[in-house]
Amino acid sequence: MTCYSYTRAPDGAAPLGMIVLQTDETLEGDLRRMIPDEIHLYVSRVPSGADVTPESLRTMAGHLTHAAQLLPQAMPYAAIGYGCTSATAQIGAAKVVELIGAGARTAHVTDPLSALIAACDALDITRLGFLSPYTADVSDKLRSALAASGIASPAFGSFEEANEANVVRIDRASIIEAACDLAAQGEVQAVFLSCTNLRTLDLIEEVEDRTGLPCLSSNQVLGWHLGQYIGVAAMIPGKLGQRCG
Repeated sequence: MTCYSYTRAPDGAAPLGMIVLQTDETLEGDLRRMIPDEIHLYVSRVPSGADVTPESLRTMAGHLTHAAQLLPQAMPYAAIGYGCTSATAQIGAAKVVELIGAGARTAHVTDPLSALIAACDALDITRLGFLSPYTADVSDKLRSALAASGIASPAFGSFEEANEANVVRIDRASIIEAACDLAAQGEVQAVFLSCTNLRTLDLIEEVEDRTGLPCLSSNQVLGWHLGQYIGVAAMIPGKLGQRCG
């Protein structure tokens, strides 16, 4: 055997981390489209139930620290995201920060709920048309968390689907029609499409063109918020990217 010496390459910029639900088929691909290629994004998965209920969402709290520990640990992260809008409302954003911080070194932790609140603040939005794929017992907690931050959802609609494998297969036309219907109910300043597993990134601009309102989605605001934390202009679709990129 010949033994060689080597020179250590510099670490470069701190990477981003993301904890994605085991059942999620959408978020990872969406983030890699939005985050510039030069930013390293590392992904871990957290166990999640096939059916979405308040109980299954809260159960994830017991796995978040371990999921964060499964991210590469050689260097600290610029930010780590947790990819579940509804579970953040159930667990609490502050608790999510604590649990992820216990598993990995990071300057910031975010989630779709916190990112949505930040995006609404940046766009001066206080009234949303809110579209959820889930049952009312899941959505109610999320809407209450938004209301506590000064964001009302006077127009609300849902596909009333509990099974995550079905959520990701809700088609484009169904989402667009529901979003436009909520916008038409009036007294809203934007439309929000909730759920990281809902395939929304490619329809945001069509909803905006048809309604004249900003359209926000869980994955879009999460990608935007990560970009804000690292000072990088992420490739964010819609009015959010145009005004606050």
